[in-house]
Order: sequence, then structure tokens, then C-alpha cells
Amino acid sequence: MNVADVSSPARPDAPISPQVWRLAGVIASGAFLSGLDASVVSVGLDTLTRDLDTTLATAQWVATGYLIAFAASLPLCAWLARRAGAGRLWLWCLVAFTMASAACAAAPNVEWLIGLRVVQGLAAGMLIPAGQTVLGRAVGPHRLGRVMATLGVAVTLAPALGPVVGGVVIHVGSWPWLFLLNVPIGLVALWLGRRWVPRGEPVDPGRLDWVGLLLVSVGLPLVVYGCTRWGETGNVTGAGVAGPLVGGVLALLAYGVHAGRSANPILDLGLFRNRIYRAATVTATFTGAALFGAGLLFPLYYQLGRGAGPLESGLLLIAMSLGSALVLPLSGRLVDRFGGGLVSFAGGLATVVTTVPFAVIDVDAAEWLVQLLLLVRGAALACAVVPAMSAAFKAVTAEQLPDATSEVNIVSRVGGALGGAIFAIVVATHLPDGVDAAFHASFRWLLAASVLATLAAAWLLLAERGAQPEAPAPARAPAR
Repeated sequence: MNVADVSSPARPDAPISPQVWRLAGVIASGAFLSGLDASVVSVGLDTLTRDLDTTLATAQWVATGYLIAFAASLPLCAWLARRAGAGRLWLWCLVAFTMASAACAAAPNVEWLIGLRVVQGLAAGMLIPAGQTVLGRAVGPHRLGRVMATLGVAVTLAPALGPVVGGVVIHVGSWPWLFLLNVPIGLVALWLGRRWVPRGEPVDPGRLDWVGLLLVSVGLPLVVYGCTRWGETGNVTGAGVAGPLVGGVLALLAYGVHAGRSANPILDLGLFRNRIYRAATVTATFTGAALFGAGLLFPLYYQLGRGAGPLESGLLLIAMSLGSALVLPLSGRLVDRFGGGLVSFAGGLATVVTTVPFAVIDVDAAEWLVQLLLLVRGAALACAVVPAMSAAFKAVTAEQLPDATSEVNIVSRVGGALGGAIFAIVVATHLPDGVDAAFHASFRWLLAASVLATLAAAWLLLAERGAQPEAPAPARAPAR
């Protein structure tokens, strides 16, 4: 089936066909599953530890293994999307994710569960960039903001609902249902996807860059793992932190050198020659810290600062995701009309304004005030995060889109991991001075990340204004 809608008039206000909206809904279901599974397990680790007769440190790998595998799969996504077709790859990943979910529920011990979670993570890591590629090619650059906003609703709501859903499942059922709940959603999405998702035209991507794949697929998970352990231990010099971080950074630097010499690298770093793309990816890095990093900070704020349990804190944080979900459709329309730079800059300013109060008010401030700030901050993030990603995708050609979606997701995840580690360390370091001091300090760091994101968005705005019309980055050389 082919739902490509790029032949319609190239106007920002041109309508999007029902077929494309239908496609966006199906792709969003995969993004929702991917995000939900990253967070739903967190509240069940204690139950897993007891039921599988293991230690909490071992059970933690049920969550950590998924996140590391998620990062490791991103570099291969672009090559596979070309080799098989982006839509076909998306369907394969959805099948693998759904089957792995069912297998996780039947895991006889924690070792099997960790291994199956790695399979889940490998599939989930490619669902989002492959889906973004399908949507970008279906709608074209002039209306990309609106369909990416639809995907953003799923990406925003899933991590917020995960702890709530997980808490309810553990309360009324048993841990296998944490994974079985994916199966009916995955089967319905697969049935709809086989009918409505265009498979894409396979092209010859050239020989697989095994050296580049090894460097990035090792370096990226090491950086993510090192940042995560840094946040957990607060000690950057420990062997379990410094080793992975240094090794990961060196591997990624080595890839940069390798990519400059390779005729067909696994990820095309030549896209960064485009000023708009370069500015948009930098913005995505800092907005990733403001979004994903804050996803770790705010639960700590409620649990350590305000005495809430995991399930209660998850419920109280839904306001922020709700604010994002309500505003994302509007932000998508604004991106198509005014460009991602302007919308992301405005969203960045609003994020700064809504972060300042958390850095000064008492931790036990009135709940209505905190909820209001969370709601508005969620709306601000809706205007800051997805528009920057949309701007990056608009800056490249359809052939370059697989590389762009993979690279933007990589920098966003790395920014989130680094931000989360720093925020957690600041909280732990200042806790002896009291919870108010600890969270005021951590929110000042979050404020700094939001300011940097806003400055990067200003750079993106200037790049868009100064480079219109600008030719897309040169395409990679044909495969040999």
C-alpha cells in the first residue's frame, strides 16, 4: 500500500489526507509501546526480586538491559530501513517486540528475563526512528510538524503512564502482566499496520559498515550506561562509571574519524554540514536533557521531597504529560506555518519561566501550585522538543531521512541520560543540607539545561531565517 501524500500542494496549511492521519495513528501505537515498556517495569522491580528469588541489583538489569539495547539498535536502523524499506522494518520490529513481550511473561528465571528484555529493547529502539521515516516520507517536509506532533503525543504520554500502569498491574495482578499487556496492543497495531503502513521501496545501501556499526553500537550504550551509573552512585571516578564513559566517548570519537574516511558509513555525519540540521540536533540534545533528564528528577522531587510513593508520584506527574499532549497538535501546526526554530525558541523561553519557580519555592509548596506549574511546563516542552526534531527532519531529503531520524534520536537520548545523571548527582550531593537545598540546586541545573536549549533554539531560528531557501545536505554517495 502507498499512502504517500507528498504530491499535494506544498503549503504549510495544506490539509493532510485521512489516510496519512490513519497511518500516523498506527505508527504512534508503536512509539507508545516502546515508551511505555521503558518505564512500566520500574515499579515492579521489588516484586521481580522476590518472585524470581534474585537480588535487586540483578533485577535492575531488567530495566537497564532494555535501555542499553534500545540505544545499541539505533545506529543500525538507517541501514536496515534502506535495505528492507522503512515500513517493512517497522512491522518486523513490532512483531519482534510483541513476541518478546509474550516471552518475557513466561521467563522461568531472571537471567532469561534480562535476555528477553534485551531483545525487546533492540526492537523498540528502531520502532521510533523507522516510524518517523515512514511518516516523513508520507507527508513531505511542509506538513511534517503536524504528523510528528501526533507521534510526540504517544512519546510524551507513554513514560508518564508507565509507572501508573505498572503500579496498578502489580497491585491487582502479578509481574508477568507487566509484559502481557503489550501483547494485545501489539497484535492490533500489527493487524492495522499490515493494512495501512506503506512498506517502502528497498534500495541497495551498500555493504554494511561493520567497523562503524561496532564503534557506535558499543560506544553509545557505554555512554548511556556510564551516565546512568554516574547518577546512581554519584561517583564519576568509579570503575563502573569512568570505564564505560571513557570507553564510550573514545569509541564515538573513533567513529567520527572512521566516518570521515568511509565511503558508506553506518551513519552519515555529512548531514551536519547543513546549518539548520546542525542547529536542530544541538537543540534536540539540550531539550532531551530538559525532557528525559527531568523525567528522573521530578519523581525524586515527589518521592524524596514530598513523601509520595511511586504510584502516587506517577499519578501526580500526569499533569505535565497532559499539558504536552494538549498543546502538541497546536505546536505542530505552528511548526508547519512558522518553522521549528521559532516555535522551539518560544517553547524554550516558556520552559525556563516554568522551571524558575521550582528552584526557589519550598519543596512542600501547595499542591495546586505545583500541579499548575507542571501543566504549563508540559505545554512548554511540547513547543520546545518536537519542533526541534521536526526542523532537523525538514532540513534533509527523503533519502537522508533514515540517517536523520537515527541521529536525532541518538543525541536526544544521550542528552537525556547525561541530564538525568547530573540532576540525580546534584540531589544526592546536597541532601545532607536538607531536601529544599538539594532540589533547589538540582532545579538550578535543570534551569541551566533549559537555558542552553533556548539558546540553541535561537541559533536554529537564525539558521532557518538566514538559510531560506537552503539546499539540503549533500546525499551520501551511491552504494558501490
